[in-house]
Amino acid sequence: MSNSRVEEIREYDMEKPNLTHVQSVGGMTISPELFEKLYLTPKTPTAGDFRKRFANPTPLGFVGFVITDATFAMILMGWGGANSLSGVAGMFFFTGPVLLLLSTIFEWVQGNFFPMMVCGIFAVFWLSFGVLQLPSWGLAAAYSATGNSAEGAASVGYNAAIALYLLAWGFALLTFFVFTLKTNAVFAMIFGFVTTASFILSAAYWRVAMADYVMAMALQKAGGACLFVVALLGWYITFVMMAAEMRLTTNLPVGDLSHFWPATDVTLNEMEKNA
Repeated sequence: MSNSRVEEIREYDMEKPNLTHVQSVGGMTISPELFEKLYLTPKTPTAGDFRKRFANPTPLGFVGFVITDATFAMILMGWGGANSLSGVAGMFFFTGPVLLLLSTIFEWVQGNFFPMMVCGIFAVFWLSFGVLQLPSWGLAAAYSATGNSAEGAASVGYNAAIALYLLAWGFALLTFFVFTLKTNAVFAMIFGFVTTASFILSAAYWRVAMADYVMAMALQKAGGACLFVVALLGWYITFVMMAAEMRLTTNLPVGDLSHFWPATDVTLNEMEKNA
């Protein structure tokens, strides 16, 4: 068979929607289980060869998220006497969001729906929380009749508003947690703990609004502890993804959950017919 004919057959096989293996970076054929480990999303048919042409962007976003999350968690727990986020406010605008937004864009380009959503929501979360650390915006001062930031930050209205915001985030993250059950146990635990942390920190702001500062501090530290667990799990899964991309022979477990669900390497039309 001629080389040109072999190339035509190879291109046809790569374009078929119902795939049992996917071409990763460098043209290596990988299984659905390894694909899910690398991209944190079930393998689905996509048009084009972007996954072959571009590097895996998922670890990049996770590095930004984990560094920001770990720092945030340690400060919430008061490690080393830390009691303010003002000194590291830049991480809410650059370390986390920049890497997460870059990852979001390239996940979208490659057609990786779920990691695109994950990186996108965490990018805007860190940005929105970072704004709270900027006195120049005068957010807390707006809740004070005299324009005093410290007085506004202790007001009922200010703390209740943030509590409601974190409560809404808790339900959003809970929704994402449900879908992580189609990926792996480590990713699911990350969302389980970050959802719990969101509800706990919401409760901490409610206690501040009620002037119960002792309970508020206890809840803040509990929320920080949950986020620190998230950071540890995040570091682990980032290492797993980087190890696979760097072709390390160590096969670290993540608790694959995809085999409990129907195959995802089908088109939406086929899925609808089989429903």
